[in-house]
Amino acid sequence: MKLKIALICILALGLISSAACASLPSHLSVVHDSCDDFTGNANISETANIDLYGTVTLTLCSNASTGYAWPETANISNTSVLEQTDYYFIEPGGDLVGAPGKQVWTFEALEVGESTVTMNYSRAWEGEEESVCTFALTVNVK
Repeated sequence: MKLKIALICILALGLISSAACASLPSHLSVVHDSCDDFTGNANISETANIDLYGTVTLTLCSNASTGYAWPETANISNTSVLEQTDYYFIEPGGDLVGAPGKQVWTFEALEVGESTVTMNYSRAWEGEEESVCTFALTVNVK
């Protein structure tokens, strides 16, 4: 009898943990490690599909020694669907002068719908109209 009760408890815990794991929000990473993608007036567009309350982490190469950088705050087309929740910069490793680092943003899906994150890779003193790259990430929240 104790063995049956123990087995029932184990099965019940397995079902509970499976249900809990199935309801966790999704996380997606979009990464561009090479700054070569961002030269010559490039226009880069990507699409990401995530679940409601899921997150997207966007990592883009950035080389501050050239004066070019992405903005810390992204332009979000529909802020009721998507919200920027974090931003940080990863310094280049090693002692290489002029090596690129990485800029990283995190976005959270607030409601079902579509929103586009856009940014320009430009020099602050020249303005966004002189950018060498425009990056657009369309996020579909299901």
